[in-house]
Amino acid sequence: MSTRILLVEDDERLAGLTAEYLTRNDLAVTIEPRGDTAEARILAEQPDLVILDVMLPGKDGFEVCRAVRPQFRGVILMLTARDEDFDQILGLELGADDYIAKPVQPRVLLARIKALLRRLPGNADSGNDAESLAFGQFRISQATRTALLSSSHIDLTTAEFDLLWLLASHAGNVLSRDDLLQELRGIGFDGLDRSIDARISRLRKKLNDDPENPTRIKTVRGKGYLFSKHDWN
Repeated sequence: MSTRILLVEDDERLAGLTAEYLTRNDLAVTIEPRGDTAEARILAEQPDLVILDVMLPGKDGFEVCRAVRPQFRGVILMLTARDEDFDQILGLELGADDYIAKPVQPRVLLARIKALLRRLPGNADSGNDAESLAFGQFRISQATRTALLSSSHIDLTTAEFDLLWLLASHAGNVLSRDDLLQELRGIGFDGLDRSIDARISRLRKKLNDDPENPTRIKTVRGKGYLFSKHDWN
């Protein structure tokens, strides 16, 4: 069965060219030109991945992402304006799994889509399928891509799970932003990208970590982030 992608883009020519290219690469693509109707379609159709433009008629991409994220388990890839850090950070804070700046080369978009789809449940690399980790009341499983805290399920996006698993599997060690970006997105840290910071902030909230004095995912000033082996009771 082909991977189902909903492309939410109001530029008719761009949407058509993008859909044609992705379809030639064995992806089933449908197009939605409006934000105010995209929300219902995403929730009703539950595609594997949504490519969501920010600037849309009716309702912008941020509003759509915020509305569907609690009930949509697929991947959300946002298209943002070039060099607009605010757009990128806001999209991630609202639950997007990744972002890519416009204009984007089709082959770059395809590569990013494939990387995101590999992380969906059932598509994880077999080398990690059997792995699970436990720290006090916290449990995380790569096999089922689930995380539990005090026996309660933690609702995570695909990107949040990937980051949390990476941190937890290196518990007690500091990982720099460059380490995290290289592993998760295949790019180095350019000194400006705040995507990791935004996801760390979301994870801390979901893990009941004090944002002012975090003890579970610690910030090591000038170096990076450290997942604590302790403080999980």
